[in-house]
This record gives sequence, structure tokens and C-alpha cells, in this order.
Amino acid sequence: MISKGTSTDYVYRLTLKLCDTLGMHGDLLEFGAGTGQLANKLVEINYPGTITCTDIMSRPDNVAESVQWVQGDLNHPLPVADESFDTIISTEVIEHLENPRFVFREFYRLLRPKGNLIVTTPNQGSLRSLAGLLIGGHFTSFLGQSYPAHISALLQTDFERICTESGLASPRFYYTDSGGIPKMPSVRWQDITFGLLKGKAFSDNVAVVTSKP
Repeated sequence: MISKGTSTDYVYRLTLKLCDTLGMHGDLLEFGAGTGQLANKLVEINYPGTITCTDIMSRPDNVAESVQWVQGDLNHPLPVADESFDTIISTEVIEHLENPRFVFREFYRLLRPKGNLIVTTPNQGSLRSLAGLLIGGHFTSFLGQSYPAHISALLQTDFERICTESGLASPRFYYTDSGGIPKMPSVRWQDITFGLLKGKAFSDNVAVVTSKP
């Protein structure tokens, strides 16, 4: 699987905020690093620990020298030892992969005890996504040109079940508070309501946060 490595600023902002507020530190793996944008942002904010990236692509030239790079297909086990990381971050990757349950078992394998995991993905519980399901028969981010890049649409219930099945803690959910209006995604709910509409119904992306007991 080739990750394009491009997420929105809202996704990056939420991810970095969670790293800070949840006190994430130690050896970090960015799972599906693409062009290395998030890794470079982590270096810029002086993330307290080492940073390793993995993707099917080779190391981009612009990635900070301090970042380690492991090349590998994310649909298969990584050539990395068990319990190598204190933190794993995966932004807008899980929806591209064939078997989310395998991926979460891999997260469990790679995390050390008490290690933290952040996964972001399109929010299937948003009004925009639900409108796409009602009108088009598919969640919005899995319609038209989004396929075959996006193949795994996951709901909150799916993440709760997958975390339990993988041995991870019950997940918490956080939202970007940035979401497009159905049929007019370039217009955000927040723009027309002066930022009043937030949360699950009005966010295009969700962050799933869990940990290894």
C-alpha cells in the first residue's frame, strides 16, 4: 500500500495537540509516513524521544536527518522487533489498508506495555458522511474517486470491537472540529456558524486514542 502522506492541517493539528496533552514521549513510530510531513512537524516541536517512520515508499529527501526510516508494506508485518515503541501514530492510513484487524494486532505487537496509539481516519459519523451513505449508498470518503484508495470504512463501534479483540484498551474519540457541508465540501460548517458547530456530526476526521495495558 502506498500512502500519499498528505493529511489536512486540521488532522495534523489535532494529532500534535493529542501528543502534547496526553504527554506522549519515548520511541515513536509513524505508521504510514508518506512524504514525512508529520515527522518533520514532530521534530520541529522537539518531540521528547526518537522518531521512526515506516511506509512502502523509500525515504523522502526532505525528512529530517534525526528520523529513522523503515521501508515496508503496511499490509504485512514490519521487520521490527516486538515492543519497540512507546507511541505509535497513524494519520489517514487505516482506511487504505486491507485488514484493519491485522493492523491493530500489529500495533499491539509493536507497542510496549503502557504504550499509546493515535489513529486518524475519515469520520463516518459526520452528517456529510451519513448523507453520502443515504444518497449514494457509500460513506462520502469511499465514493467515486476515493476508491480504490479508500477501502476500509470504520465506525466507532468497529474501533471499539477491534481494540478489544486486539488486547488494547477501550478507545477514546476526538474530532478535528472541521467538516464540509454535504454536496459542498469546500464550505465548512464552522465557517458559516462562526465555529459553533463542532464534534462528531460536524468533523470530517476522527482520532482514535488507545493504549496497550
